[in-house]
Amino acid sequence: MRKMLSLISSALRLSAGRTSSGRGAILQFLAAQGEYADFAVDPEPPPHPETHPSPLSDTHSVISSRPSKTLAPLLTVDPAISANEATVETQQPETNRTEAISSENSVAKDSNKANNGHLPDLLSLSPLGDAVDAVISRNSTKQLEMKEPLVSTATLEVSSPVEGATDDLFSKKSWDMIAQTPPPTSAELTPALTPSQAGHAAIPEPQPAGSRVVVSARTYADFTPQATFDIKKCDLHKLEDGPPLQAVLTREEGLKYYRTMQVMRRMELKADQLYKQKIIRGFCHLYDGQEACAVGIEAGINLTDHLITAYRAHGYTLTRGGTVREIMAELTGRRGGIAKGKGGSMHMYTKNFYGGNGIVGAQVPLGAGVALACKYQGKNELCVCLYGDGAANQGQIFETYNMASLWKLPCIFICENNKYGMGTSVERAAASTDYYKRGDFIPGLRVDGMDVLCVREATKFAAEHCRSGKGPILMELQTYRYHGHSMSDPGVSYRTREEIQEVRSKSDPISMLKDRMLNNNMASVEELKEIDVEVRKEIEDAAQFATTDPEPPLEDLCNHIFCNEPPMEVRGTNPWTKLKSVS
Repeated sequence: MRKMLSLISSALRLSAGRTSSGRGAILQFLAAQGEYADFAVDPEPPPHPETHPSPLSDTHSVISSRPSKTLAPLLTVDPAISANEATVETQQPETNRTEAISSENSVAKDSNKANNGHLPDLLSLSPLGDAVDAVISRNSTKQLEMKEPLVSTATLEVSSPVEGATDDLFSKKSWDMIAQTPPPTSAELTPALTPSQAGHAAIPEPQPAGSRVVVSARTYADFTPQATFDIKKCDLHKLEDGPPLQAVLTREEGLKYYRTMQVMRRMELKADQLYKQKIIRGFCHLYDGQEACAVGIEAGINLTDHLITAYRAHGYTLTRGGTVREIMAELTGRRGGIAKGKGGSMHMYTKNFYGGNGIVGAQVPLGAGVALACKYQGKNELCVCLYGDGAANQGQIFETYNMASLWKLPCIFICENNKYGMGTSVERAAASTDYYKRGDFIPGLRVDGMDVLCVREATKFAAEHCRSGKGPILMELQTYRYHGHSMSDPGVSYRTREEIQEVRSKSDPISMLKDRMLNNNMASVEELKEIDVEVRKEIEDAAQFATTDPEPPLEDLCNHIFCNEPPMEVRGTNPWTKLKSVS
C-alpha cells in the first residue's frame, strides 16, 4: 500500500497542480489512508475576489494562510541531465503504516463528484497518471476515464524498480506498463476551471516515495540550427582544386538569404509595374531570376571589399547597403533616391560600390583600377568586377586581363552568363562559350549561378585566391533572367515562354533555397509566409515613397561632382549660366 501511495504522490507532483479541485480530491484520498492527514483540504473555501483563473497557468490559486507542515523540496535538478529534463529524487517514508483501505471506494466516488463527474484530470497530466488509474480502478466502483495519447510531446523513462519491492504494483509487468503508457492529448493538458475550483488553497505537495523518474520534454517546433548540403561541382581551368562540394547553411543565414532574394524579386516586379505605368522612365534593366548571384557573392566577401558592375545594378545596390526606398526613389528620379534622383536605374552608388555603368564593358578596366588601389594601400581588400556575356567579347576586357595578371591584382572577374546578350543567344554571339576559360593565363571556374550556396562557396574560394597574392581569378556564373534585356524588350521574341517557365519551375533560386530549408526543418511554411508578407509591405511602402517624394530642384543639378571639395562654380549650357556645385 505504501508503494501505491508513493506512486500517487509522484503523479500529483508531475501534474503540477493545474486543477485545484482535482488536487484536493487526491489529497483527500491520501488523507483517508492516514499517510498525509495534515494536508486535508477544506471542502469549499470561498474564491478570492481578485482571482482570475487561467487554463494555462497555476497563478489563479490563492495560498492558504493556515499553517501547514513543512516538507523537504520535492524537485531537484540533476546537472548531468539536460535542461529539458527534470529529475525527481525520492525517499522512502519514515514510517510503515498498514492502515486499512476500506474507505478508498467512497473517497474515489466523492472525488469524482467534486470534479463534475470526472476523476481528477491531474492524473491525466503525466504518463504516470494512466498507471495510477489502473491501480486505483481495482478498488474503485467506477472505472477511471483514460485519456487519448499525445503524439510526441513527452517521453517517460523509469530507471528501475524499487529495490526490495514486493507489491505487484512494482512488478516487471507494471513497470513496463508505466514506461510504455502514452501521454495524454494536448487538449487535456489545460482543463477548464470553475470559480469554486479556482478558489481552492494551494496545498504543499507530499514527499514522493519510490524510484528515480526522469521526464524528457521533446518539442518538434524546434528548428534545425544548421545543415550541410551537396552542391554542384564547378568546372575548373588552370586550378588543381576547386570550391568544396558541400556547403554548411545555418538557419539564420538561410532566412537572411531568403528574405534578401525575395526583396530583390518583389522590388524588380514593382519596378516593372511602375515602368508600365510610366512612373519610371528611361532605361531600366531588371535583375529577377539572377538573385542568387548577388546574394551569393555578397555572402562570400566582406563589406570592406569593393564591387563594380554594369547597368543591371539594382540587386547589388541592395546587397551593398542601399535601401529599397532609396533604390525605388532613384528609379523614379526623386530627391530621396540613392543618387539624389540624378542617376536613375543604371547609376546607383554606395560605399565601396561604384555602380552601375551604362557603357558596355567599361566597368572592367575601372574595376582593375580599384583592385590596383587595394594592392597599393595594402589593406588586404579585393575588387569584384562584374560584366555580362554580351560584354565578354569586348577588347578592353582582354586588355584588363593582361594588366591584372602582370600586376597580380586582387581582382575577381565575374561573367554573369544569363544566356542572352540583349536578344542574341550566346551560341550565336561567341565562338567559345566557355567564358571561364577566356582569361587563358588566368585561373577560372564555372559555377551554377542559380544556387546561392554554390555561388557563395565559389566566391569564398576566389576571394581566398586573391588575398593570398596569387593574382586575379575568373568566374562564370550560369544564370538566367526572367525579364527581357531591358523594359523595352518583351523577352519572348528570341526565346519561348515555355523556356522561361521551365527555368522557373526547375531552377528558380528562391524556390531552391526554400525547399532546402523546409525539407531540413530549418524553417516552417508559416514563417516563410510571414517574411513574404513583410517584404510585400516593405516594397509597397517604398513605392509609395518613390511616387510622393519631391523631385530634386534645379539648384542641386551640379552638386556632388566631387567629394570633400569646397563649393565651386560650374558653367552651364552657355558662358553666362553659372551653377554651383557642393560636395
